[in-house]
Amino acid sequence: MVCILSIAVEKWPIAGNFTIARGSKTVAEVIVVTMSDGVHSGRGECVPYARYGETVASVLEQINAFKDEITTREALADILPAGAARNAVDCALWDLSAKQQNCTVFDLLGKTPAASIPTAFTLSVDTSTAMEACAKTVAHMPLLKVKLAGKDDLECIAAVRRGAPNAALMVDANESWDEALYTSLIGPFKDLGVIAIEQPFPVDADDCLNYLPRPIPIVADESCHTQDDLSALVGKYDYVNIKLDKTGGLTHALVMEKTARAMGFKIMVGCMVSTSLSMAPAMVLAKDAEIVDLDGPLLLQKDRPEGVSIIDGIIKPASPKLWG
Repeated sequence: MVCILSIAVEKWPIAGNFTIARGSKTVAEVIVVTMSDGVHSGRGECVPYARYGETVASVLEQINAFKDEITTREALADILPAGAARNAVDCALWDLSAKQQNCTVFDLLGKTPAASIPTAFTLSVDTSTAMEACAKTVAHMPLLKVKLAGKDDLECIAAVRRGAPNAALMVDANESWDEALYTSLIGPFKDLGVIAIEQPFPVDADDCLNYLPRPIPIVADESCHTQDDLSALVGKYDYVNIKLDKTGGLTHALVMEKTARAMGFKIMVGCMVSTSLSMAPAMVLAKDAEIVDLDGPLLLQKDRPEGVSIIDGIIKPASPKLWG
């Protein structure tokens, strides 16, 4: 199959700002790859992520360097490494295959999409007062994911709990904790009903999870990109957060999911701040995941037409017209 590959860089304004332990941003910058056979076209979206050494320029360079060699999903692993560039191309090829065969990606995989799935809604790092006020506005949602930065974290979670007394809470420290802080927070967080803690320690300092108590399940994010990382996480983490921008696309994410479950991990499916074109392929994994965090479009001022529907914390699949 001869495919024509084209690339576009798009900027999507964020509603307010999105703040985590590493900083804030007001715009989601995404790269969209389109693969065309001359009759049908498929698209995929990725988010270059600075934490992983990626920039828009570096991802564009990766794709452009090999664009004439890309023909099939199976060949991608030998052409592009895991990461954002491969994700956009892989998802575009899945979309193209579905449109060529006049079916959905779920059909190609022999899967049935879920009609609706609970998804987390993310609260950015802020003052405890601001986080409590924000929690009150989304208190009806089933799961709130609270970003923390290693400062006043107990006060912030207590405030969110006051604002949303009935919502399930998970926290994401984005590598901002040390052992002393973890030890001081784990008990109070348990009492406040926190159901999971995502990436408390820096990647190079998480061996302490081998001996620290884990009364709350711990989720690997920055410590887990591909299935090659899984063996080093056994005994330290309870969940792995699968993101297509880390695995390098849906193809490898599906393999990673199967391998992780065989090794005893539970699955969280996550996303970067991006549009429904990124969420749509992740929905393939979401049906069977224990935790779903695909609220990216809710953090934007607007989303793409035909995108996923997220109402009161329940996400429904995007139209196949958008992807898949």
